[in-house]
Amino acid sequence: MSVVTDMLRHGEPYFVVLPDHEAGLAVARRLDGPHTRIVRHASGRPWIVGRWSDDELTVAQAGSAGIALLGCCPIDPKTLARRAGRLRDVVELDAFAASLTGSFHLVATAAGRVRFQGSVSNLRIAHHAQVDGVQVGCDRADVLAALTGAAIDERQVAVRLLWPAPHPLLDTPLWRGVHGVPAGRYAILESGGRPVHIARWWTPPEPVRSLAEGAPLVRDALADAVRARTAAGGTISSDLSGGLDSTAVCFLASTGDSRVLASTWPGLDPTDDDLPWARRAAARMPGVEHLVWRAEDSPLVYEGLLDIDDPLDEPTIGMLDRARALSHVPNLTAAGSRLHLTGIGGDHLTWCSEGYYHRLLRRRPVAAIRQLRGFRALFTWPLRPMLGALADTRSYRRWFAGAAGDLRQPLPEPVRGTLGWTSPPRLFPWVTDHAAELVVEAMRAAAESVEPLSDDRGMHADIEQILVTGRILRQWEQMSRRAGLPMASPFLDDRVISACLSVNPLERVTPWRYKPLLVEAMRGIVPDECLARTSKAQAARDAALGLRRNRADLIALWDQSRLAEMGLVDRDRLVDLTERPDDPSLRHAVLYSTIGCEVWLRGLDTMERSSGDVATAAP
Repeated sequence: MSVVTDMLRHGEPYFVVLPDHEAGLAVARRLDGPHTRIVRHASGRPWIVGRWSDDELTVAQAGSAGIALLGCCPIDPKTLARRAGRLRDVVELDAFAASLTGSFHLVATAAGRVRFQGSVSNLRIAHHAQVDGVQVGCDRADVLAALTGAAIDERQVAVRLLWPAPHPLLDTPLWRGVHGVPAGRYAILESGGRPVHIARWWTPPEPVRSLAEGAPLVRDALADAVRARTAAGGTISSDLSGGLDSTAVCFLASTGDSRVLASTWPGLDPTDDDLPWARRAAARMPGVEHLVWRAEDSPLVYEGLLDIDDPLDEPTIGMLDRARALSHVPNLTAAGSRLHLTGIGGDHLTWCSEGYYHRLLRRRPVAAIRQLRGFRALFTWPLRPMLGALADTRSYRRWFAGAAGDLRQPLPEPVRGTLGWTSPPRLFPWVTDHAAELVVEAMRAAAESVEPLSDDRGMHADIEQILVTGRILRQWEQMSRRAGLPMASPFLDDRVISACLSVNPLERVTPWRYKPLLVEAMRGIVPDECLARTSKAQAARDAALGLRRNRADLIALWDQSRLAEMGLVDRDRLVDLTERPDDPSLRHAVLYSTIGCEVWLRGLDTMERSSGDVATAAP
């Protein structure tokens, strides 16, 4: 039994990418176990080793060249074979990768080099490390840690306590010697064992298309993304919250080759108007079965935290809502669903950051001032902080360096983050001074070379939110798959992201219309009466009730805290705060990142006891 099989003991999928080198044979032998699969280089040496299902790999080889797509990508094998036949160098694949539908990893080999990349959204992440003297890639950081015997990097755990953790801090994995490949970039593994080369393959488009030009592109990209999931037939399920995002996905799915189950969880808040909107949409989708669950049967936020044992390779705030997110799985699988679709990602793509108006104010002042006045009225922005944010001309590097010195300061008015680079990060009172020192070290080291995701603050903020959401969804997908129902979020496919980001922000985000890009993209597909919604339900009541009802479990979590043992949090402060769930300070002091780290560390302890092979403590 291999160390990886011991660690991923429930048959979780993974794959390791190896260069065409003799040293790769030893790595492949260490991965051997039940259901291990191997794709080989033309030389016969292992190229891709791991566990995946039949429908998750499309591969074509021509001579010494080859292209493999792991995940969802409905490409015709003959088309892939033709492209592999023309491949002379792996750097040639940028445009090809950007043209594909779906969510997948791309692996290519040619001329003795291997290219490995994930997705734009972080739903598919790439990592690399040196194992047995050879550089290898993998879709999971914990697998590389198991192969190298790497220890947890205490500093990176401390970084994950930030709320929020600004770009690029989350790109660094939590094990020493394991490296991340940033979204939109690829890694090249050389056959001779030379250092890994990282290069960019995707850049955000210039947001210059009008709404009229961009809406058809968004419609086509999203329709293709949904069709990629429905084309196999059978039965699928789809969220139908009543919001515009899930409604769009559900209508598109209803036109495909699969039978569709629409799934609605009403909220506990009596002012929540999701259910009437969901019923209105379902009534216009003949052939779709609408399943409405009882609100009182829905698990609350913070439920079941002590029972989570999913093997994940990084902390996630998705842990807080795991029980709720997966509560529909048994009923949907019993009804025959093979895949569950969500509308997650639409909020960050069809709407966008108001931060674009920082640049627009200087380039198109008349139009920008009109819109800013509308936003101020809509969101009740106070004037002085709003003007201060608009006057702030610091580069991202200067902003980032300054943020490292403000981690203990009170939170500024939200508008400063909305119109700035991003929300300023904070460490809350229960985080120890030792942890704060580690975070400052990490931020100062990153500040020496940090670059924004875009020179435009709005585009930077949009991409950052896509990346953060993609990380959370990546872990939810792994948890849902283990629970018995794979899930997918078509809004976060690469082509959909590029199409949405190409639309002029003056038309994409406006105080006068709600999600105009999605409304226009879905015109003629979703009935106008369903596109008329301008509200969005909030789950604040559900979260507050969950904190009260699950107080005992949270206190038990802190009593056995791994973070406290590492000296990163004050156990007594956390217990005291948890015993007072109605404390007004919790409106500003956010527990999410701390709980995510704590639950993740508990999961590592469980894996360590099970396998005895993965190092989980700093030396």
